[in-house]
Amino acid sequence: MAVAEVSQKEAASLWWLVLLRGIAALLVGIFLLASPAMTTVVLITFIGAYWLVDGIFSLISMFVDRTAWGLKLALGILGILAGIYVLRHPLWASVLVVTFVIILLGIQGLIAGILHLIHGFRGGGWGSVVLGVLYILFGLVLLANTYVAAISLPIILGIFGIIGGITLIVVSFRVRGLATQGATA
Repeated sequence: MAVAEVSQKEAASLWWLVLLRGIAALLVGIFLLASPAMTTVVLITFIGAYWLVDGIFSLISMFVDRTAWGLKLALGILGILAGIYVLRHPLWASVLVVTFVIILLGIQGLIAGILHLIHGFRGGGWGSVVLGVLYILFGLVLLANTYVAAISLPIILGIFGIIGGITLIVVSFRVRGLATQGATA
């Protein structure tokens, strides 16, 4: 019982981390809506820098810990090459990365739809069948219109960023309130 109380107090004392995350999500959402193309390029550039640094660290870790060295070598080389490409060609990389994400989401929608249909026809009920059909339609729409979906993705992510950011900010102040109530009790 005492362990749960300590972890609850510790979690409540970290309300400001939730607040910072909410502010960051809100700002990214605003930037994505105000200037979707430029913000996407900036975000993809940060991802490219991350891939480059992560690739270098994967190669370094291969010499420190020799377990799974082949995987670390492959991930290191792939990360370095992807990072260099993104940093040298941020506009093309933005189009490629976002389009690749749309294709992955389309394929995921088709697979999830088929699995829901199978589940529904095996006794899962009509809700699973309807959900399966919706997933398949969603996947087909994404795969049929990858460029339109790629163009609209930053706007959709901006809306989610604003909604999620506001939600996290509100939650942070509620957690802070719980922390102050716990401190006075």
